[in-house]
Amino acid sequence: MDPVTSTSPEHDAIERIIGVSPWAEQVRRSIELVAVHQSSVLILGPSGTGKELIARAIHSCSMRSKKAFIPVDCAVTTGTLFASHMFGHVKGSFTGATSSTLGCFRAADSGTIFLDEIGEMELELQAKLLRVLQQRVVVPVGSHSELPVDVRVLAATNRDLASEVQAGRFREDLFYRLNVVAIRTIPLRERIEDVPVLATRYLAELSARHGMPMCALSPESTEILQQYSWPGNVRELENVLERAVMFSSGDQIDPDSLSGLMVGGAPGEPPSLGSSAQMAMAATCGIVSATPLPGVYRVEPKLASGAATAPGQPAAAEASSDSWPTLADVERMHLEKTLAATMQNKSLAAKLLGIDRSVLRRKLERYGLEEAEGPSGLAE
Repeated sequence: MDPVTSTSPEHDAIERIIGVSPWAEQVRRSIELVAVHQSSVLILGPSGTGKELIARAIHSCSMRSKKAFIPVDCAVTTGTLFASHMFGHVKGSFTGATSSTLGCFRAADSGTIFLDEIGEMELELQAKLLRVLQQRVVVPVGSHSELPVDVRVLAATNRDLASEVQAGRFREDLFYRLNVVAIRTIPLRERIEDVPVLATRYLAELSARHGMPMCALSPESTEILQQYSWPGNVRELENVLERAVMFSSGDQIDPDSLSGLMVGGAPGEPPSLGSSAQMAMAATCGIVSATPLPGVYRVEPKLASGAATAPGQPAAAEASSDSWPTLADVERMHLEKTLAATMQNKSLAAKLLGIDRSVLRRKLERYGLEEAEGPSGLAE
């Protein structure tokens, strides 16, 4: 099948779970089995492993596929805005409520609602969500009328919810309400045989959908990528490949084009690239620099005008009036570095920056750093 051609929405949704590993085959079978039922599904696994992709595939293969799929980021749905965002409100129910709204649950009526990062939800809000899931009704803010909703619930988290329940941070009754069927994703390093397949698919999509040159991995580059530990999982693979296409001079991606690889080492020690000669070659083509994550370093491309700096040591800055950055420049650069260090995980980026995710989203939009929702589907 052509990497960027689909035959039907259902077939395309399943085929986007890319890979030849036993895990990929098992997940595709699981999606086909659970999609035809109405049970809640809890998708567990690390960030960047495609949990939303699995949720969308379940919806696309279900009887509800013609209806809405509504994703909800539970990490930003907090406080007093929760009820209005999730259940809607009536006109005049609070200051600024100039019109009535449906809310996410009613917008997803007869379809599917996807509760992403459910492990980040506050306890008080968990109780409100539990009542809706039990009673299958919502009460809009400012109203006393219960409105029935017919919604299939899919949820995802990178947390161990069983441990969260024991620690008192997640309601046990809500956990069992969501955990009817569980699908687990695994880190990319545990299905390394899928890396060449994922890379081929994403490189084809970069060319077809984004107008970038069509490139292929050299055997040496493929070996490097398969020996890499991928702390950012499939999301990091996408970013590395996109940079590699930009740095490649031809139609083949060689090791010297692979930049931005995250390498681990004990805190306070130089980074360890492993025993692979190819991995060491990739490091010599860039600058190994520290990130905000303890013991994690990033291999960046060398600058034409400067020499490599030692890990953790900033390059000297020239304080000329022409080159001195403005406050906005500094903020933008810091946002870019934080997103790179967290592999585009906005929840983690907001935590590192000490701001609410909604504030981070506005800043990203202001500087044009907000990623567009792409159709690649390789990681969500």
